[in-house]
Amino acid sequence: MGHGHGHGHTTAGAVHRKRLMIVLPLTLSVLVVQVVGAVMSGSLALLADAGHMATDAAGIVLALFAIWVAGKPASSRRTFGYQRAEILAAAVNAVLLLALSGYILVEAVRRFADPEPVGSTIMLVAAVVGLVANGIALWLLREGQEESLNLRGAYLEVLGDLLGSVAVIAGALVIQLTGWVAADAIISIVIALLILPRTWKLLREAVDILLEATPKGVDLAEVRKHLLEAPGVTDVHDLHAWTITSGVPVMSAHVVVEEEALAGCGPLLDRLHQCLAGHFDVEHSTLQLEPAGHVDHEGARHH
Repeated sequence: MGHGHGHGHTTAGAVHRKRLMIVLPLTLSVLVVQVVGAVMSGSLALLADAGHMATDAAGIVLALFAIWVAGKPASSRRTFGYQRAEILAAAVNAVLLLALSGYILVEAVRRFADPEPVGSTIMLVAAVVGLVANGIALWLLREGQEESLNLRGAYLEVLGDLLGSVAVIAGALVIQLTGWVAADAIISIVIALLILPRTWKLLREAVDILLEATPKGVDLAEVRKHLLEAPGVTDVHDLHAWTITSGVPVMSAHVVVEEEALAGCGPLLDRLHQCLAGHFDVEHSTLQLEPAGHVDHEGARHH
């Protein structure tokens, strides 16, 4: 049995933990401003944006907790440690955002039937504060979101907040200039619709990882082809690839080799692991080298 690198990976989210720790108090501050502004102005759009900020804050707390848990060492019971906790946090964030979007849409429809007065000046000031703060948070998270699904969740939430702040500012200006209070309900719907597609994508990616789907961009047929090109390799079966957490893809396979290659299998294993790491960015791989005919003594074959 041959192994690639060990299980002691530093998750992608952990690398950017300090940025999340800066974004959290920033988000909480804006949340307070928006809640006060929503109460004073009676704006549903501002309340919706505040609710999104509250979800952001909860999501960031979850992300920080998940990063901490994911950093705990592996054990005999959890051989990859708690790295999958980051993906669970991303899934929870997505579910919370979907629930929030549903609430906003229902409340907006009710406001159409029963319009309420809105204080546009307070609404405008609170939205501008949110826009500035979200812009700073977005800048802090922009790099990490490309590496960690967990940070991408936080990044998408902040992006949704920033766009929501823009929409609230637009609504406040419309109300100030025309007195048309229905703009508040319309902006609320816009915010909900901005949240939905990004949240669905995040949830889908998190579920793919939890279901151990083949990592995005990895073609198992191409992997098999590369392994078969190694000298001495005659067949590859039971080939599997999945993701433990963002940035930690793993792979396993049974590799059939010529009898003479088994005698000095070290160099062959090195070549196979280097192939997987170099061509497919899989740093951890488990390969079982076996002679021709060994598969007949194994259990069920997968592919």
